[in-house]
Amino acid sequence: MRIEPLIYRGVRRIRRVSGSEILVRGGRVLTGWGMVEADVLVREGRVAAVGTALEPGGTRVLDASGMLVLPGAIDEHVHSREPGMTWKEDFSTMTRAAAAGGVTTVADMPNTSPPVDSPERVAAKGRDVAPRANVDYAIFAALTDSNAPRIDELVRAGAIGLKAYMGPTTGGLEPPDDWSVALALRFSRTTGIPVFFHAENGPLIEGLSGELRGAGRSDPAAHSEARPPVAEEVEVARIAAIAGAMGGNAVIAHVSSAGALELIERSRGALRAEACAHHLIFTTEDYAARGLLIKVNPPVRTREHVEALWRGVRSGLIRTIASDHAPHAPEEKEGDVWSAASGIPGVQTLLPFAVDAALRGLIRVEDVPRLLSENPARNLGIYPRKGSLAPGSDGDMVVIDPRGSWRVREDDLFYKHPEVSPYVGMEFRGRIKYTLLRGEIVYEDGGVAGGPRGRWVTRGGVR
Repeated sequence: MRIEPLIYRGVRRIRRVSGSEILVRGGRVLTGWGMVEADVLVREGRVAAVGTALEPGGTRVLDASGMLVLPGAIDEHVHSREPGMTWKEDFSTMTRAAAAGGVTTVADMPNTSPPVDSPERVAAKGRDVAPRANVDYAIFAALTDSNAPRIDELVRAGAIGLKAYMGPTTGGLEPPDDWSVALALRFSRTTGIPVFFHAENGPLIEGLSGELRGAGRSDPAAHSEARPPVAEEVEVARIAAIAGAMGGNAVIAHVSSAGALELIERSRGALRAEACAHHLIFTTEDYAARGLLIKVNPPVRTREHVEALWRGVRSGLIRTIASDHAPHAPEEKEGDVWSAASGIPGVQTLLPFAVDAALRGLIRVEDVPRLLSENPARNLGIYPRKGSLAPGSDGDMVVIDPRGSWRVREDDLFYKHPEVSPYVGMEFRGRIKYTLLRGEIVYEDGGVAGGPRGRWVTRGGVR
């Protein structure tokens, strides 16, 4: 098995560790290149050595014998609901759940109240959430027609990337026009900043929704019918055309349909694909048991689309898997299909889902850090500081016992409203033992450890 040279060149060395260090001993260190039995030493927040027979001094040693040691997961797509919607979730509960799920960096989306769409709002959010951050965090700014000429100011204020909402979504942001998209991608071509797209066509959705409501449909499945694959495909095709001409780092968020994947493949690298766990798990058949708990935008699809997404994951066409953690209060997920809110909480179950998929043979075990750590870090422009266990990288790690399992209970979830998780009752193979953020334990054996210590991650470093 091929092993990444940067990490494992000359690992067989013996030294004594001491001082402000932590040693993760005897685990199977896993990266997108492969797996090797090794110890990982973190000193002053950074990976100092990966090797064998590292001897502990006066520091804590974590016994990882028989366990998997991965770089901390990076969830490139979450909604903390701050500012303005904290009855749904807040930064404290969201990042506690992230730590419990082995996620050490989150990238928060901007469709809040008010939306994060100006340099001042980017700076204010980055500053205001810091005292409640249990893991490191990055902040997206919304792309709008009014701020497209000032994208450089958004990035200087600390935005890790841009999010373009091309169709109706929580927060009611207006879709940017084609010229704004072109400006964003042209800026991205020279700077590398990611432009994430929520690719759904508003007029098609509004027309189909009106017809279905007029016909008296109010069942959960009507939501999927009101947002059919063509609503996604139309927008992906338009974005592909602009990205093909302008270049840039264009990411189609939460790809949900086979047709959209085909368009991404035909774009010849102009587009990157992100999938979400819920689109890889749930189908329209699950409305019968889970009802509006799985109402989400884009909607869950039929089994043929789920199977196409899995093929995309295995082939590498889908580069990242994220949660699109989008929580709501319980009463907002009730009522009929037209009034209930769209969104699924998932940051705590993201990594357990991926590890379970690997242990069941759906993907290779080395795909887990590639999809959830390395490629998200590359998308955001923070690799190898994040998403890696190379010497010099941040000491962000998760230790997982593949011999254990986790049946999801409400009491285990750190969300503000765990009862709205459709994952409750599901069982995942593998159990998270420790989560480390820059060498400090933030989760251990079922409990979040210590207080908030997350930092604001930007393209220029940590603020």
